[in-house]
Amino acid sequence: MTTQNRHRPQMVRWFKLTAAALGAVLWISGCAHHSASSQTYTYGQSQREQVVRYGVVESVRPITIQADRSSGIGAASGAAMGGVAASTIGGGRGKILATMGGALLGGIAGEQVEHRVQKSKGLEITVKMDNGETRVIAQEADVPINAGQRVQVISGAGPVRVSPI
Repeated sequence: MTTQNRHRPQMVRWFKLTAAALGAVLWISGCAHHSASSQTYTYGQSQREQVVRYGVVESVRPITIQADRSSGIGAASGAAMGGVAASTIGGGRGKILATMGGALLGGIAGEQVEHRVQKSKGLEITVKMDNGETRVIAQEADVPINAGQRVQVISGAGPVRVSPI
């Protein structure tokens, strides 16, 4: 047995562990959620003056809020995990084909998971402002808001928010 062949099992094991760890890190970081909540402010939005206007909710409609685009993290981590898992199947060319197939299927599955994770339930809120104007604001459905309710519309430091009074 050559020196290269003796070290091959250790290199393969190291590669598998490294790929699995990288996949896990990417998977977890892919779960980061961007908020459209009326109660969540980014660091850059804090300590800034905002304008508050008042009005009455005319209607509320349930909506789905979807992230603008995929980060690719779900596909990358799914491909890494699928490839590592499938690399344990077969030997020779069969093992190579299984690894490639596992990576492909894992990437597709990871992309679908990321797509689902990036959705949240939201509300489209139509507000008749005290000055007579009508505004429509979409935000996460984390605060109960109903038609006929008096609200404040907060704007000026990023997103517009509707908050019950």
